[in-house]
Amino acid sequence: MTRARSQAFLPHAAVLAGVTGAALVIAFRADPNEPGHYPGCPFLALTGFYCPGCGMTRLVYALAHGHVGTAFGLNPLLFVLLPVFGYLYARWTVRTAQGLPMRSALFKPAVAYSFVGLLIVYWIVRNLPFAHVLAP
Repeated sequence: MTRARSQAFLPHAAVLAGVTGAALVIAFRADPNEPGHYPGCPFLALTGFYCPGCGMTRLVYALAHGHVGTAFGLNPLLFVLLPVFGYLYARWTVRTAQGLPMRSALFKPAVAYSFVGLLIVYWIVRNLPFAHVLAP
């Protein structure tokens, strides 16, 4: 592999190292279910409402310890999106190995706007009284 070709994988390695490192810290450093180990959600602290990411740290902890059902209950949207993120990472890596640019229907403006809309709807619905199952 040429030097330029191997340098093309530096962003991939950085993303993988960052995600793996964060997951390992969350999984083995301290239980996020016990107060005082990790900072809380600033949006929740300021407003009393859950943001789309609330429950994310505890979700990673639950998955790392094999508690899939608990992980789903903490942040269902992120739980469902994890395979999508994994697919996008794998596709990015394969396309780079092939020397091709990253192109996907998921990066079209309509999809991006739909995703932002989904996040906003999820954000609102998880704070409504009837949707308490979406709360972490």
